[in-house]
Amino acid sequence: MSSGNLFADVPLELAEEQFRELVAGDGVSIERIVSTGQSMAPDEWLEQDWTEWVVLLRGAARLRFESESADRVLGPGDWLEIPPGCRHRVAWTSPGEATVWLAVHFGATLRS
Repeated sequence: MSSGNLFADVPLELAEEQFRELVAGDGVSIERIVSTGQSMAPDEWLEQDWTEWVVLLRGAARLRFESESADRVLGPGDWLEIPPGCRHRVAWTSPGEATVWLAVHFGATLRS
């Protein structure tokens, strides 16, 4: 049995996004992601073999999907499901504050 607080030890500045796996098992991984102004280059895309469900808990962000013409703007409480093979990227996160995400990964092939 494990427990914790999603807002404990949230850094205010990071050179790179921080990924912390909270729990994993039976084809599911749950992680906390912290961003402090990080984004991806316009020509850089993520494409995963699994489904990702993500909710923004604190801060603000914009995600871009290759199949869409505009960024999706996210604030606290906003969530979305990213299906396998969907090319996307983090276009912007709030500088000067911690943006805290909760991500649930599930599906046939999770990353190691």
